[in-house]
Formats: sequence, structure tokens, C-alpha cells
Amino acid sequence: MKMLNIFLSAFRALQRNKMRSFLTMLGIIIGVGAVIVMLAIGQGAEISVKQQIAALGTNVLIVFPGSQQQGGIRTGAGTMTTLTEDDAFAITKECPAVAFVSPGTRTSAQVIAGDMNWSTGIEGGSADYMSIRLWTIADGDFFTDADVKTAGKVCVLGQTVVDNLFPDTSPIDQTVRIRNVPFKVIGVLGKKGQNAMGQDQDDIVIVPYSTILKRLQHTTFLRYILTSATSPTTMTLAQSQISELMRIRHKLAVGDADDFTIRNQTDIANTATATTEILTILLASIASVSLLVGGIGIMNIMLVSVTERTREIGIRMSIGARGRDILTQFLIEALVLSILGGVIGIIIGIVGSTVISSLAKWPTIITAFSIILSFGFSFIIGIFFGYYPARKAAMLNPIDALRYE
Repeated sequence: MKMLNIFLSAFRALQRNKMRSFLTMLGIIIGVGAVIVMLAIGQGAEISVKQQIAALGTNVLIVFPGSQQQGGIRTGAGTMTTLTEDDAFAITKECPAVAFVSPGTRTSAQVIAGDMNWSTGIEGGSADYMSIRLWTIADGDFFTDADVKTAGKVCVLGQTVVDNLFPDTSPIDQTVRIRNVPFKVIGVLGKKGQNAMGQDQDDIVIVPYSTILKRLQHTTFLRYILTSATSPTTMTLAQSQISELMRIRHKLAVGDADDFTIRNQTDIANTATATTEILTILLASIASVSLLVGGIGIMNIMLVSVTERTREIGIRMSIGARGRDILTQFLIEALVLSILGGVIGIIIGIVGSTVISSLAKWPTIITAFSIILSFGFSFIIGIFFGYYPARKAAMLNPIDALRYE
């Protein structure tokens, strides 16, 4: 009953100055709401990046040529011409931790269909390309091993290319020209949208890699070899097997630098995840400044309240109230301000995250952790910034308090 009376007394004191109490809570409301919104945006971005990296394929390892050196100038990864079809075939046969292999190359060209044309990327792969990239066929079929062996003039179009070349008709069995070479359209890829870098994954034409090498580029060297490990747990083993095999095939002696580079999708995912986590922490830290400002506001108002109610404190002490009773009352007033502000801030944060996701089309994810964290901060701020004014009130001398005007 005593604690209940203290709570009721604290509520009555706050109700006497409703506007001042609301303005004091406003800092906490804004701070908690901002923290929840920033964490929701950060979490949404992290999940979105993970999903887009996963969309690149399952357990993907990509082998690139190494860096070429000319006159002391290193021209960067991928500039050497060291990868061949035989390297890809050897990986298939001699690396048991590798499930799928697709020799790859790429170029860009103007694709022409009737009186329509579109500049896009031309990607070359094998029949295993779809299994590695986890791409689906929305219409028609993908090319086969027979098409690869014969350097068949067949192609599969991305949805963006279809929209620009065949806006009002089905592209299946139609003919497109790539550098004056006619290609039969046999399939349309399922839509994938943008990747983590903002590039349109549907703006693509896929053809047999052998067709690009023989009919478009007139070369025998690959731009990359796309591979997929048998499982996530064999990624490291697969990378080790590929590296060892490539060094043997390219006759590299002990101590020689690799003339190839293997990029691990897991490394890319970890880097991207670490970046988004840092961004989330940064956003939340900036938003937390509002909570600090709100806490200072609570301390300021509670100090003013102690000054205004000095005679009241003196009267209560003179009729038997102890110092800890006064301290508890003022501490509860500070906690009520911070907790009530925290609850309102959580509601505003949830609503704000939903509105941002709807209007700006940004992915936002509200987690229980962000709500608990924000509420916990508001509770701690109430105690931390409310304790000093409460202790100051409890330490007042009753006689001096009664004489205060």
C-alpha cells in the first residue's frame, strides 16, 4: 500500500503539469522511435544483402585468371589469359568436393530483333549454369550439353531484354542478331531483380560459352570458371582442391605466385554482412544521441520540480516521511516519464518503420531485440538521470525546506 501511494503521488505530481511532462517525454519518444527505425532499416538491409548474395547461387566458387604484368605494371585480376575449357573439365573430373562446373565468358553487344535493339551483356555458360546460379526458366527451355558441344546459335533472354525487344509478343522461337550472328531464342529467364550493387540481373542474354568463344570472340580462353561446392561445409575443401589442381595444370613451382584467383561466395557474404552490421550500429548510435538528450531533459525538469516543491518536501518530512520515501517518489516520477516515453516511442518506431518500408520501398525488419533494447535504454536513462534530482530532494534539511519561499 505504501508503494502504491508513492506511485499515485508521483502520477498526480506529473498530471499537474501535463504539457511540461509531455515535452520532457518527447526526447525519450523521439530517441526510442529513432533507434527502432534505424535498427529496422539496418536489419532489413542486412537480410536483403544476404538474400541477394544467395541469389548468386549455391556454394559458389568463381575461378578468375590472375594479374598480368607488363613493364612492371600489374594490370589487375582477370587480365591474364590462363583459363581454358580443359581446366574446367579437369575440375569436374578431379575435384570431388565440386558438384557443378560451368566454363564462363562474357561480352557486351547490341542485340537486334526486327526493328528493335537493345545493348546488354552476353553471358556464356554451360548446361550447369542454371544449377549453380539457381536461376529458373519462366518460359521455354535452357540450352543443353549438345548445344554447347556444337557451339549452337541459341540463347536465353532475361526479362529486361524481353521487355525491350519483344514488348507485345512472346520471344520463344524468334530470332535475334548479336554482332550479325543470328540466334534462336529458346527460353526466358525467371525475374531476379537488382543485385546488392544495384545492377539489373535481368538485363542479360545467356548463350553457350563455346558459341561466344568461337563465333563472337574468336578465342580459346575463358573469362572465368563458375563452380559450386557439394555443400556449404565443403566450400573450403573445394577451394583447396581447385587451387591445388590449377597449380599443377599451370605448372607452377613451389614459391610461384598463383596465375589465378578463386573468389569464395562466403567471403563476399561475410564482408557484405559485416558492412551492413557496422552501418546498423552507426545508425543506432546516432539515434541514441536523442535518448541521451531526452535523459538530460528529464534531469533538468526533475531538478526544477525539486526546487518548486521544496516546501512540500519539508512538510512531508516534518510529518514523518523519510529520506528514502522522498527519493523513491522522485525516482518513480523520472521512471514514469522515461518508461511512458519509451512505450510511445516504440509504437511510433514500429509505425514509422512500416511507413518507410511502404513509401520508400526499403526493407525494414523490426525485431524483439530492438524493442527490448530501446525499452531497456529508456528504463536505464530514467534511473540514471532521475537519481541525482531524487537524491537531492531526499537530502534536503526539513527545517530549511519549510523556510523556503
